[in-house]
Amino acid sequence: MSDNNKTILQYAGDDLFVGVSASGHAHVLDFGGAKRAGSPVEYLLLALGGCTGADVVSILRKMRQDVTGYRVEVEGRRREEHPRAFTRIEVKHVLTGRGLDPNAVTRAIQLSAEKYCSVAATLQPTAEIVSSFEIVEADAPSTGPQ
Repeated sequence: MSDNNKTILQYAGDDLFVGVSASGHAHVLDFGGAKRAGSPVEYLLLALGGCTGADVVSILRKMRQDVTGYRVEVEGRRREEHPRAFTRIEVKHVLTGRGLDPNAVTRAIQLSAEKYCSVAATLQPTAEIVSSFEIVEADAPSTGPQ
């Protein structure tokens, strides 16, 4: 293996695990119904959103796009029967900026989905991942009192 991605999870009782990632960060996971922490499945969607979001911001920055705000919405559909794997995941990128080029946004999302996002690459063999985006024009910067 080229990267050390060892994660350790310790059962904490009462349907909770505490996981420590390779970077040393702790995360609580709830696999019961009490919702006192995120579930492993919720973290999977967060991982996809974070992975593609980081890619898209980085790519758009390199394309000199003026992104002033960015939100990623991720929604997944799962099989009814076990294992309840995701069958379809919808990823919506909502970008705010000044004069954002829709072609640049399309290209950034495509590069993330097809080349850079390792979470998407891991999920794509079993789940259809569908991306969309919305551009919100940022207010022009204030030029001061008139």
